[in-house]
Parts: sequence; C-alpha cells; structure tokens
Amino acid sequence: MKVTLWGTRGSLASPGPETARYGGNTSCVEVRSGGSDETFIVLDAGTGLRRLGDALPRALPRVDLLLTHLHLDHIQGLGFFAPLYAEETEVHLWGPASTTLDLKARLTRYLSPPLFPVHLRDLPRPARVCFHDTPRGEFALGPFRVRASLVCHPGPTVGYRLTDASATLAYLPDHEPALGVEDFPLAGEWTSGFSLAQGADLLIHDAQYTPEEYAAHIGWGHSSWSQAFAFAALAGVKRLVPFHHDPAHSDEYLDGVFSEAVARENPPFRVMPVTEGAVFDLG
Repeated sequence: MKVTLWGTRGSLASPGPETARYGGNTSCVEVRSGGSDETFIVLDAGTGLRRLGDALPRALPRVDLLLTHLHLDHIQGLGFFAPLYAEETEVHLWGPASTTLDLKARLTRYLSPPLFPVHLRDLPRPARVCFHDTPRGEFALGPFRVRASLVCHPGPTVGYRLTDASATLAYLPDHEPALGVEDFPLAGEWTSGFSLAQGADLLIHDAQYTPEEYAAHIGWGHSSWSQAFAFAALAGVKRLVPFHHDPAHSDEYLDGVFSEAVARENPPFRVMPVTEGAVFDLG
C-alpha cells in the first residue's frame, strides 16, 4: 500500500510562500496497491485532486474516488480531475448516502452553473462515471478491504479504513469525536470513528485547531491537536498524520505547534506532521 498526500489543508485552499511546505491544497490522498495490476483509490476531491489527476497513468482503466462528505473543500477539485475527461478511464465516485437526494444529484449542484461552467452531464464521457452510495460496512476494491462508517461532522460524513495484506490506513480528515464529551476520550465503543482507526498502521486525522482555538469552534466538526493525539492513543495506532491544517496556520506556526505538542504529550505513537507530497510505503 502506497499512500501519497496531494492536499492537506482544511476549509479553504491557502497557497502562498507561508504555506509552501505543509501545503495549501485541500484534502486529497492517493492510495495505490503494488503489483502489475495496480488499484488506484483517491480519498476526497479537494483542490489537490488536479495535480493528482495529472500524475496518474494516461491509460488508466479505472479509478475509485471515495468522498468523506460533500463540503466544498472536499469536492472543489472534481471538475479538474483529468480522468473524468479520459475516454479510457472509468471513474467510480463513492459518497455518503442522503435521505433526500442521491450522490449524483447532490454533486450536480456543484458541477453546474452558476458554481461551475460545465454541467456534469456534458462531460466528454458521462457514461464512464459511476455513482455509488458508500455502504456502511465493508466492501472490496481490488486487493483492498474498505470499511466506511458515519463519523461526527456536520452533514452526512463518513471515515474510511483501507486494509490490504500488508497494512491498514485510517482516514478521518473531518472529525470531532470530542463533541459533547466532558472528559475526552470515553471508552472506544462510545467514541466516534474508533472502529475505523483501531490498530491502524497509519491514521490521517483532523487536527485543525490548537486547544485554545477549539474552545471557540465547538460544534464546527473539527478537532484540536490534543484531541487528535488522545483519539490516536485510544485507538492504539502506530503513526499519526495531523491533517486538515487551518488555512490561517503558516508553516512556521505549525512547526512550533507540533514540536510543542509532541514534547508535551510524549505520545505512544509516531507523530508525522508531514507536508503535501509526502509518500508512505506501508507494510
């Protein structure tokens, strides 16, 4: 399992010299299998999706794009994803179910005027785009077993757990498991996202705020770094990647935040405040 981070920023793309290392693109992670018959999975379609799409093989037969939810910072790159315009490639879009509209209808609200100049139906090969409500439970994509579960974030939102023969990745980019919990964390079975993250080799988790900032953003659907650390310890993960960096946080600021956090908490796992473009070969 090879994991590449193409977008690590949260809420709003924030490119500039002050964010060059941690990255200014919003949530987008590539997961691919090894071997001759590679499987390509993309987690979220933030602005990092454009560069990812340009880097994929041109004759790719299929790519699966798993959306955690449909907030704009997680779908804004969709209209610029090169495989959507490639005749050879079948694109499968997965997203959380809704009680009102199906996934295609909800995405069409964005991929249509006045928000986007081209209708989804006018893509060169719309028949090669398949829409799926993400099942709650486990399903297979190539060699990966994928598990999805609803997590604590405004609107229908899921997290993902991907497992192959060598490793497990947990992806919870927008997650507020401490909401309404006076003494966080509770036991695992009472904690949002626990079953997805338990024992993961690599956990990519929301750490948008400092503890002081979180106090002014309770209920917004995101975690502080201290809550991310506590959640990772509860789940017994091996490595934590703090994710969904606040658009106002510069590289220098994040360096200081995570250096102080690790020194203060001395967590029982590796903390990897990695930058956009980082690659993990798991297993």
